[in-house]
Amino acid sequence: MTDPKDSTDDISFTEAMTGVTRHQHDKADLQENRIKKNKANALYRRKAATEAEEKVVDGLSDEAVALVESSEELLFANPGVQFNLLKRLKQGHIPWEQGLDLHGYTVEQSRDILSKFIYEARRDQNRCVLVVHGKAHSSESQQALIKSYVNEWLQRLNGVLAFCSAQPKDGGTGALYVLLQKIK
Repeated sequence: MTDPKDSTDDISFTEAMTGVTRHQHDKADLQENRIKKNKANALYRRKAATEAEEKVVDGLSDEAVALVESSEELLFANPGVQFNLLKRLKQGHIPWEQGLDLHGYTVEQSRDILSKFIYEARRDQNRCVLVVHGKAHSSESQQALIKSYVNEWLQRLNGVLAFCSAQPKDGGTGALYVLLQKIK
């Protein structure tokens, strides 16, 4: 039997441990792992913030909205809009000055274009504009997606006083008359 003190394993272990210092505590040193996690979390948060910024333009999100039927008439008015003014708008008695057709655009593109269009129409002192969103009749199972989003977005856009479905000559339930607040 060999003496364990003379073992070469003990010598190599002792040699391997030279220069190693002992901690004052008996806990693992996780500082390096903590730094890696913080960097990963920061990258994740930065990426999530960037993606969130891309999904919201002028307070308009492209997240899910309540769907409306393609043949449904839309009507919205902010508080303070007089009933007679809304009635004139609905009857098509307030002439629209500019129009926007959103056929063929994606939801994201529609959001960006609509936001810019409303801003520019207000800047140009337009009182009423026409927004054609379509009816999504190309497929029976297809929902009126752009119409649903436009309905939601117009309620949130600054300067939109009211909107309603257009008269048949201007697109009917596939278009909206939008009443704008003047820029002062």
